[in-house]
Amino acid sequence: MKRPTIGILTWREGKKFAEPAYFRLLHRAGQELGSTVFLFSPKDVLAAGKQVRGFVLDSNGKWQARIFERPDAVFDRYRYTPTQAFKDYVAFRRTSNFLYANNRLANKWRVHEVLDRDTRMHRWLPETVLYNRANFVKMLGRHSYLYVKPLNGTGGRNILCIEKTVQGYRLLGRDKQRAKISTVLKQVDSVQRWVDNWTKKEKYIVQQGLRLQLVPKRAVDMRLLIQKDGEGDWKVTGHGMRVGGERSATSNLHGGGKAIAVPEFLRPRFGEARTAEIVRDCEQLAYQTAESLENHFGRMVEFGLDIGIDVNGRAWLIEVNPKPAREVFREMGALQQYKHAITRPLEYAMYLARTKGREEKESKYSKVASRR
Repeated sequence: MKRPTIGILTWREGKKFAEPAYFRLLHRAGQELGSTVFLFSPKDVLAAGKQVRGFVLDSNGKWQARIFERPDAVFDRYRYTPTQAFKDYVAFRRTSNFLYANNRLANKWRVHEVLDRDTRMHRWLPETVLYNRANFVKMLGRHSYLYVKPLNGTGGRNILCIEKTVQGYRLLGRDKQRAKISTVLKQVDSVQRWVDNWTKKEKYIVQQGLRLQLVPKRAVDMRLLIQKDGEGDWKVTGHGMRVGGERSATSNLHGGGKAIAVPEFLRPRFGEARTAEIVRDCEQLAYQTAESLENHFGRMVEFGLDIGIDVNGRAWLIEVNPKPAREVFREMGALQQYKHAITRPLEYAMYLARTKGREEKESKYSKVASRR
């Protein structure tokens, strides 16, 4: 049987790639699973899509280019950047006809709109609006705690937290370089001018802030990873609590956060039975989110969900990432979950290549038979 080839679509400049450490793990996992995994960018597609310049690791662990026939399936890991290269990638995705394991997801606002149309999702969704002056002032009047987030982007960059306090409005955030921003302003119009300046180069959303301070002065959330397995079924791979650095607006691990196993973190606060209920609710949220988004955007392979758990134990969906990191499991020492987190997208891509190939053969045979 032919060894399946799985292409990983990503940004490339020379032999520099967007996620080199992760891609090395994918390459080795592909070998263990019996597939050939190579990296490529939109500019590496040759001969009208019939051949691809792919990059694989040689015996010395260096990336080397080879020419491959078109891959049996493609796992898209091209992540958003505000560059021309990303615009070229978007145009490429619109016109290329590879067998993709995952479709593109829209920006945060479009995702919220899709989920908000599904009434089954309502109990998990915080109030969210597009940023403009009128919406911002309205949300500031309705909530004592707000987040202002860019429509695109990940990793905690350019996220601003605004909290009403007795001293005035406290603003906490991280800029594009993840440097901490902190200030206190007395008047609403001062806050408005400050936020106008923060948001002037991109589109943003304003989201109801949640009382997630299960640890005083620290942002806390759950990162839950749900993925398709080698049979094409959604499975919760695992979850972990992320505790942000002191006075940080986010809990991101590369922003100074740390990872803790969910039961270890929740049991002292909520007890055994309530912790089990919270975990079940978060997993139900994950399955429903995956179903709702896939029904709208088409085939997907994985989602990283940021879930807030408030002081009453209620779960809230903060954000959905279709191209998530998986380091929370490594940070917790959950190595089996970490291994699944790496291998499952490849297992699903191989399943997809196998089943779609079979469907195409059956279709071809049926067409031949119908002509006789």
